[in-house]
Amino acid sequence: MKYHVNGEIVPEDEATVSVRDRGFLYGDAVFETVRVYGGRIFEWAVHENRLHDSAERLGFADAVPDDLHERARETIAANELPEAYLRLTVSRGVQSRGLAPGEATEPTVVIQIGELSRGGVDGESVWTEPATVQIVKTRRAPDVALPADAKTHNYLGGVLARLELERAATEQYRADEALLRDMDGKLVEGTTSNVFFVEDGTLKTPSLDGPILPGVTRSVVLDLAADERFPVETGEYVPADVRSADEAFLTNSTWELRPIERADGIAVGAGPVTELLTRLFDEYVEQRHYDD
Repeated sequence: MKYHVNGEIVPEDEATVSVRDRGFLYGDAVFETVRVYGGRIFEWAVHENRLHDSAERLGFADAVPDDLHERARETIAANELPEAYLRLTVSRGVQSRGLAPGEATEPTVVIQIGELSRGGVDGESVWTEPATVQIVKTRRAPDVALPADAKTHNYLGGVLARLELERAATEQYRADEALLRDMDGKLVEGTTSNVFFVEDGTLKTPSLDGPILPGVTRSVVLDLAADERFPVETGEYVPADVRSADEAFLTNSTWELRPIERADGIAVGAGPVTELLTRLFDEYVEQRHYDD
């Protein structure tokens, strides 16, 4: 693979950053993971806006380069990968020691790429089986501690949650994703996904009023449901709501929509709403990226 590092395309084994970079030292960096279909980036404007918003929350919005889209396209072309994912990272860069950032910013900008299968109507899911999810003890940090709407390098909560899954795993049971609660015990999201469930025909997902990252795929799914005039509800829920749901699924940029087969060992599964939304999502991708 060839990566884009600070304005240059370089081989993967030469793609390095300084050990003094603040993204490495303090997690003082933001990132986005985007999906590439047919050589074009899915929902680029939304991802770019979220990256800018995240950087602004950390105080270095000006560090996001104006030509980031062009750098992303160069990375796709250099690797000849029309079906892929990109990870776009912008850190505050190298500065003098200490937590307090300096005013001058020479950012580190890295774009990584990895191959995925084709999407859309004729595509294949990157996952082979529906998800098994488990509620963990690790809680989502409150927004006053870490801004939930900023996609930063601080993913220690997710790391700790995944470690819980590893410790609980057996030969017969291994969860794919951890579901997190806030400090009040309300269900919020997965470590790398948003969660949806269906109850009595109504599509439900935790509200962005809680400490939840506003997922790009989450937003597309809600728009598709609105176009079909599905009953949709966002609000506060507890883990038992997913366990007792008629259907449930996860969303993120690489999984797209992934049904939840079991939650805390209880069978849930897909159903007509999940299947319809999956088909609508595939058609949306097909129309925007493959139909010329």
